[in-house]
Amino acid sequence: MAEKVLLIDDEKEFVEGLAERMELRGMNVTACTNPQEALDKVDAESFDAIVLDLQMPGIDGIEALKHIKKTRPEMQVILLSGHATVEKGIEAMKLGAMDFVEKPADINVLTDKIKKAQAKKMIIVEEKTGEKVKDILSHKGW
Repeated sequence: MAEKVLLIDDEKEFVEGLAERMELRGMNVTACTNPQEALDKVDAESFDAIVLDLQMPGIDGIEALKHIKKTRPEMQVILLSGHATVEKGIEAMKLGAMDFVEKPADINVLTDKIKKAQAKKMIIVEEKTGEKVKDILSHKGW
């Protein structure tokens, strides 16, 4: 099954190039250069992995991560930055980011992390579904 990926970065040429390389590897990629537009997509659709730039004008990666984890905690976020600091990396991981990758990202490393994100999301969704089924069965008087 193709991984459904949302790629968020304000650098248009970088986003287009990375999206093309990911699509050549069989991924279903939605690319956004506007962080607010990307968050609207997060609210409306489900993605296996979100590759999110840390530094963007307006809404930065940390603020976007907070929004994503608050509204769609099952979605797995991989932060991407060319200006990574240890403090920002630690903050991102504490907020629920699955991983942190420095630019320029090795496409094979990023692809592997996206596949792991998809697997992790599937486990979370299966657990939630199991809990819902148990809850329904415990409240029905069959």
